[in-house]
Amino acid sequence: MQQKTRNEGWQLTQPPQDHLRIEWPGGRFETARRRRTGEVEGKIAPDFHLIMVTLSGGAAHHAFRTDDGYRYEGRDAKGMVSFLPAGCSRELRLRDVAWEWGAIAIDPAVASPKLHDAKSFLVGRDDFIHGMTAQMRGLCRREGSLDQTYCSTMTLALSEYLSNKIAERSPRGPSPKYTLTRRQLRDTYERIDARLAEPISISDLSLSLGISEGHFFRAFRGATGQTPLEVISSRRMDRAARLLRETDLPIVEVAALCGIASPSHFARLFRSHKGHSPSLWRK
Repeated sequence: MQQKTRNEGWQLTQPPQDHLRIEWPGGRFETARRRRTGEVEGKIAPDFHLIMVTLSGGAAHHAFRTDDGYRYEGRDAKGMVSFLPAGCSRELRLRDVAWEWGAIAIDPAVASPKLHDAKSFLVGRDDFIHGMTAQMRGLCRREGSLDQTYCSTMTLALSEYLSNKIAERSPRGPSPKYTLTRRQLRDTYERIDARLAEPISISDLSLSLGISEGHFFRAFRGATGQTPLEVISSRRMDRAARLLRETDLPIVEVAALCGIASPSHFARLFRSHKGHSPSLWRK
């Protein structure tokens, strides 16, 4: 069993402490602690299916979005579990965080076939996954390694458990007739983010993918559950929130940098997304 301390696939502005990573054929396990930190931003881009668990502690505010359209914004607490499929990246932001986490990565080659098309998700608590991850953390910390047979068995069990959970969560109706691939979604999000200060039209986004506006609109909504306008507005407000926190720019300039010319419209839109006025958010 190979032990490493590198953190491939994780790009964080402030790395955690006591990070440990152990690999075996078909999977790997990682665990780390983080002392109280005011703010952390970063990106996770796994090559394996990744199951992440908050083992203890948490964060006052955790916001993230994934390439396949999943978004979360709220508190993070002990027991929370999230799933990120292989090849799908997640951009994250944490405030007032102090925790210990564990992550189990499953090679798609050995995972249940049902996981191949699975999308990102988060659950408030899952005792089975939390218990498995905590047990692996304890063995890893105490013995400095993990038995390969044990890890392979746990990985297969977790793969089947996740497959069943995802099947339970899936809607019983038919899949969307129109959708976008993960690469198309990632390219679209990158194009949106690069042009948040400018007007963005459906044609701007559809032409880059070589599809019609109508097809793009239906496919985007089928893939994300949101319209392009809803996503553009949300990402503009995410940028505005960061600028208000991190800079002293006047609110009218923040609005302009987010593609909104009217300060009153910006204030209404910001409040509808964040629950506070721009000036109150900055305090």
